Amino acid sequence: MQHARPPGPDPDQRQPQSSHSGQRELLGGLKQGVLLGLAILALTLPPPFRGVALPGPAAGAAKTQQAAARFANFAGEEASAEVRHIANWVVDSGDNQQLFFVIIDKKNTRVFVFDPSGNLRGATPVLIGSAIGDESVAGIGTRPITEVQPHERTTSAGRFMGEPGRNASGEDVVWVDYYAAVSMHRVRTGEPSERRLERLASPTTDDNRISYGCINMPVEFYEQVLKPAFNANYGVVYVLPEVKSIAEVFSSAYDVAARHGVKPAS
Repeated sequence: MQHARPPGPDPDQRQPQSSHSGQRELLGGLKQGVLLGLAILALTLPPPFRGVALPGPAAGAAKTQQAAARFANFAGEEASAEVRHIANWVVDSGDNQQLFFVIIDKKNTRVFVFDPSGNLRGATPVLIGSAIGDESVAGIGTRPITEVQPHERTTSAGRFMGEPGRNASGEDVVWVDYYAAVSMHRVRTGEPSERRLERLASPTTDDNRISYGCINMPVEFYEQVLKPAFNANYGVVYVLPEVKSIAEVFSSAYDVAARHGVKPAS
């Protein structure tokens, strides 16, 4: 006898139907849990930044690394614009390599001695080569002084590594250009007719041109200012030009105030 299927859902379909229902309930619970979690996060997390440009590490580092302008300290001493230009550049750029440095102003026949930080130690009139010019004749340092012609008696311009030493007579000097036999030393008074002391004392500059190229300075200044600066040490000597331009001789020099966008030092 065949039994009729009872009315209602097919018994073979009940299990699958119950499984789908459970899955729907499970998914619904998970969905509610996710929504609840998102709601909690929305309440606890800070709001996002909108329209705010935050400085990156590079920008902040650039501001920190930007160095302030540095100027030479002339301590009230008068100096030409060219001397100040070179002194400020030396201090700001560190071209002196943390050594004492000297600037020789040939146009105004003066010398300026600075400590490694750019503080002026002293300044004085000097005697320089009798001939106008910024170059030394090749091989002049090996020739007898009697063979040096008047037009060859120049004090060459440029950047030199000065060092203490002795000349052929055994006198202690500070060499500027050893191979051209140019040095800084005490004023020579061996020839009275040259009146070197009087020339140093006069207010003019034209009569300060008398040497074969060396830089003569007052004995007291040499002993108390220059010599201690080069006491068994090197130093940098900047001889400013009188025919060429500053830019021709010191191509790396720059205007410190203009580069840093600040007011020039007084």
